[in-house]
Amino acid sequence: MIIKHIFDYLIMSYTFVICLSYLILGLVSATILINHNRKSQFADYHIIHSSPFAPTISIIAPAYNESKTIVDNIRALLALHYNIFEVIIVNDGSTDDSIDKVIKEYELEKVDYFVNPIIPTKEIKGVYRSQNKAFTNLTVIDKINGGKADALNAGLNVSKYDYFLAIDVDSVIDPIALLKLIKPIIEASDKKVIATGGAVRIVNSCNVNNGNIVNIEIPRNFWAKFQILEYTRAFLMGRIAWSKLNGLLLVSGALGLFDKKIAIECGGYSNETVGEDMELVVRMRRHMYERKIKHEVVYIPDPLCWTEVPETIKTLSRQRNRWTRGTMGTLFMHKKVFFNPKYGSMGMIGYPYWFFFEWLAPLIEFSGIVYFAIMAITGHVNWSYFILLLAFIYLFAVAFSFFSILYEELTFHKYYKRLQILKLFLTAIIEPFFYHQMTVFWAIKGNIAYWMGEKGWGVMERFEFKKR
Repeated sequence: MIIKHIFDYLIMSYTFVICLSYLILGLVSATILINHNRKSQFADYHIIHSSPFAPTISIIAPAYNESKTIVDNIRALLALHYNIFEVIIVNDGSTDDSIDKVIKEYELEKVDYFVNPIIPTKEIKGVYRSQNKAFTNLTVIDKINGGKADALNAGLNVSKYDYFLAIDVDSVIDPIALLKLIKPIIEASDKKVIATGGAVRIVNSCNVNNGNIVNIEIPRNFWAKFQILEYTRAFLMGRIAWSKLNGLLLVSGALGLFDKKIAIECGGYSNETVGEDMELVVRMRRHMYERKIKHEVVYIPDPLCWTEVPETIKTLSRQRNRWTRGTMGTLFMHKKVFFNPKYGSMGMIGYPYWFFFEWLAPLIEFSGIVYFAIMAITGHVNWSYFILLLAFIYLFAVAFSFFSILYEELTFHKYYKRLQILKLFLTAIIEPFFYHQMTVFWAIKGNIAYWMGEKGWGVMERFEFKKR
């Protein structure tokens, strides 16, 4: 019985701490959002756009079997509002007709191009440039498949500008995203901004024309609806606060702007983990801390990127498995950071939070489920206590989702129809009953896969954007 009481106390304490942390992050994020929206009303991005002194940017977009959307997405990247930038598409050994479509659409021809192999990558079969003067800032690399990290490194080797934007080629990016991402870098004074990232939203079921969203819709797909809530909570109510606390460990792989010089000094993207985006941020931050250089990673709450999410359980399971393995790989590779004051707020706040509440949370929750099942079978469950705790967790989860939806509407108002908001609220009410349990199960599978040595990304299914 003593063991039971200890376990009950630990579970209750952990639940209280994790709910309290979410509440604090939510309140901090809300305060920042209010201030951000107030300042944004007076921001003039045309000054950056027209300035010849604005930092130059290389956009690097790895592509693997993206035939359905690649032509439109390249067109959207080329139309971004910025003074000096280049677009580098890295065809990472696609087995479909992606490269053929791009060559035909953009009038590409293979050129003699010296590639400086600063970072080792798989063999580059060819570099292509357009014969059409309208596409002079487009470069396409065709290489042997080596994975996303390898493709990004190949793009880094070819890139010629000071900063680089890593983006998924199947994403739809806001036309002024570069201006918003570079702004914190230009404005930095006492700290060097080594990376910036923006909010990511879900493009499924939206109307897209020539790589631009013309009408935003709630996904019709059941699984995609749940992911809207996940993305809103993570980006709107989580990363904003972590940026303010200077404890941010992750810039989304779908959209992240980095200081190229520092990234190359750190060795580029690692092929040792499938969480290459998170691992690079942690390694760059370690690099700066170890050299005692004041720095920060800035998160911009504006929805700057819209990305496709899985619509089947099979694909969603693969993705979450990979996310878990990526998190574990980064945490274990940089275990030296854990509660190490040498690494400032990243070591004392950011890393421990990810360790206890991002990685361990599903394991602890699963252990709690197993423990409850054993207690129920043996007749040792305090049902009043259990129902009370379950009701508290459920109501807190729904309230937190409601809170994030409301702040989305009060700030950026991307879902402008009442029916859309109602659908999100209903999804939030349903989510804790079974979708959350599935994410826990996928995280457990990811843990097992990691210890079994699984390295692959898994196949991600793609669809053609709905056009209007």
